[in-house]
Amino acid sequence: MSNRLEQAIDKLSEEFSTLDLSFHPMTGGRQGDVTSFWPGAENENVMICVFKGRKMVEPFHRQDFFFLNYAYRQSYNALSAKFDNPITIHENECYIGQPYSGYAIRGESDKEIVIFGVLIRKEAFFREYLSTIAADSAMLRFFLEPQTNRFSDEFIHLTFSKDHPVRKLLELMAMEYAERREDTQSILKPMLLALFMHIARRYRLEHVQVEPPTLSGQIIQYMADHADAVTLKDIAAHFNYHPNYISALLPKETGRTFSELLLEKRMERAAILLKGTTLPIEEIAAMLGYSNSSNFYKAFKRYYGFSPREYWQEAN
Repeated sequence: MSNRLEQAIDKLSEEFSTLDLSFHPMTGGRQGDVTSFWPGAENENVMICVFKGRKMVEPFHRQDFFFLNYAYRQSYNALSAKFDNPITIHENECYIGQPYSGYAIRGESDKEIVIFGVLIRKEAFFREYLSTIAADSAMLRFFLEPQTNRFSDEFIHLTFSKDHPVRKLLELMAMEYAERREDTQSILKPMLLALFMHIARRYRLEHVQVEPPTLSGQIIQYMADHADAVTLKDIAAHFNYHPNYISALLPKETGRTFSELLLEKRMERAAILLKGTTLPIEEIAAMLGYSNSSNFYKAFKRYYGFSPREYWQEAN
């Protein structure tokens, strides 16, 4: 596999120099802002790119797709608008960016730098991969923030070990993409889903949130992260209490029942998804645990006073 992998790295690095990564003035952007557009084929939703060289300097720019850059060999610097100082991405670390988030690579070394890049079309990300990371409220907000704030400059920076599955998955994806066939996009899809699952797990480990001091606060946080399928029995089992105790505790400490709190969390997430994605309302209903979209319509209108479609039209 080593020779095949090296051949894939060489081939993709040669292709990288031929990609149209030119920068164009942004319509409605800040003065001097430039952006790059999807450089892949029209029938591709996922691209695997490889940079291989001793020096890379690109201008600060934005892009209209999601991306993940992984330092496969050596280190490089990533520059974002929000953080004035360059951030070093060491070997086996990755930098994940959103559409329109500002970014620039600075890399120079006596040895060859190798960066694996995964590029994902924005629409495909929403349709195929968003549900994989949606269980984590913080990650969900990260990926959807640029849709409500076009000039968001946030990013995710994660560290992995050399034998971590993320590295192995990227190697497999690079080899598959270097030898592209008719079914390559279909094969890349489950690999990318697995990649996002590992990223979400690592994100949770590196971004441990301080638990609310009260049991009711912890329960509400748990409900927010599992709003699509959580039940009272699930919560009781997770926190090791009887369901009747949880059922009595929540109204006592919050003034709201379990059902009322669950509805609140679902509606909060519904508003985020309606505002931040182009997903059909029926798919959003399913992501929130509604097997019948008409029930979602009714619940949303009772909660907000207008229909999901009216909310979407107002937000867009």
